[in-house]
Amino acid sequence: MSKLSVNQVSKQFGGLQALHDVSLETDREILGLIGPNGAGKTTLFNVISGFLPPTQGEVHYDGRSIHRFRPHRIVEQGIARTFQIVKPFSDLTVLDNVLSGHGMPFYPSWRAFFRRYHTPLTRQVAREILELTGLTAWRNAPANSLPIGLQRRLEISRALATGPDLLLLDEPAAGLTAQEAQDLADLIRTLYDQGKSIIVIEHNMAFAMSLCQRVIVLAQGQIIARGTPAEIQNNEQVINVYLGRKA
Repeated sequence: MSKLSVNQVSKQFGGLQALHDVSLETDREILGLIGPNGAGKTTLFNVISGFLPPTQGEVHYDGRSIHRFRPHRIVEQGIARTFQIVKPFSDLTVLDNVLSGHGMPFYPSWRAFFRRYHTPLTRQVAREILELTGLTAWRNAPANSLPIGLQRRLEISRALATGPDLLLLDEPAAGLTAQEAQDLADLIRTLYDQGKSIIVIEHNMAFAMSLCQRVIVLAQGQIIARGTPAEIQNNEQVINVYLGRKA
């Protein structure tokens, strides 16, 4: 049985069909999700992570139906995500941003305001996450002072603090230099080696094709192809709809 199963999911916004009959399964892999702007990729993430209910279809994780859960319940199941537009707690330090992830068991309860999750153990775990993601030197800096590349790492760090088995990364390489993207790919591979399953939405094709073990292509809310990076790069429909041909 696959860890995550998306079964015939559709999502409508009034007359707009954002997703149509999307089905996928994944377990212990780095899965790429690519496609043109407006293809439905982030909408699919929003459905999986509880930010949007599906109009039709179901999402199962570890054999449990989760498509009617609120986002904090999804996180409790072991799924965490980042966002295409980074959303750190700007006035908090980098360390406190990561510590906020440890408050997950208390959200959305009023108990979260009592900072019971700031313990010697959680602070040690947060420091280990910052070491893993290369942010130790900035641990006391305000989150809004970090450049975009480090803010994207901070998004991943905060997600890791919730203790996920599955990470949903929404365009993590957007705005990064070539070296920053390479370093980020190395981090994602390390997380995979540590046992995480990862789904990556990405428009940087060099990044996606060198990182992902399998790729799914969305266009106009439907899956048009799935396969290895090599198979996707040679798929005529994908070339015509999205990748284009090299001159």
